[in-house]
Amino acid sequence: MQATAVVVGVGSEQGLGAAVVRKFARQGFHVIVAGRTMDKLEKVVGSLGVGGGTAIRVDVTEEAEVLRLFALANAPGAGRAAASVVVFNAGNNQHIPFQQVSAAQFEDFWRVGCLGGFLVGREAANLLLPQGQGTLIFTGASGSLRGSSGYAHFSAAKAGLRMISQSMAREFGPQGLHVAHVVIDGGINGTRLKTLRPDAAAQRGADGLLDIDAIAETYWQLHLQHRTAWTQEIDLRPFKEPF
Repeated sequence: MQATAVVVGVGSEQGLGAAVVRKFARQGFHVIVAGRTMDKLEKVVGSLGVGGGTAIRVDVTEEAEVLRLFALANAPGAGRAAASVVVFNAGNNQHIPFQQVSAAQFEDFWRVGCLGGFLVGREAANLLLPQGQGTLIFTGASGSLRGSSGYAHFSAAKAGLRMISQSMAREFGPQGLHVAHVVIDGGINGTRLKTLRPDAAAQRGADGLLDIDAIAETYWQLHLQHRTAWTQEIDLRPFKEPF
């Protein structure tokens, strides 16, 4: 039976979610590729080759859509096992001065970054615990640990996601579910940052931004860890990033 992984929060082909998809596909997994924009998902799946992945549009803030995703993950198709790996990479980020953050904006960041993580985490536990093993990885940020000026809405969501990760690890680790939280501390060298700040790479210099494939390699290594030496939280940053 071919192993199956679920990656939630996939956008551009040159984004972290897509890099994680490609990494697990290269290791022989069939990857269920979930995100909000179908044409982007289909491009990522198309890059994997025949049988490498399945695209599914999912809004992680909608419980019914998350349930539909995990129904697919639990019965992915002939010759493929139920998913044994789930990666939650959904989230958004934007600098907004505190007094200008609307209630709707604050709620939107929380719904995507925290509520979505809860829904995916809960259904991942429902899927993986009966197997007695599995890996669940949450993508965090420096905002998970501290609030920065103009990012209260983002940090509140990310800090909440971190607490979900910790609580799940303590509750389900002894039952065989490896729950890990990855703190991304620095700019990611992908489409989003290049679009918003096209001069970022030049400003940071060589290897001044996080390489998406290097991050994806860490996700793979987390999955491979022996259960006598699990990592619950790890932080990643470029060598020249101040912290």
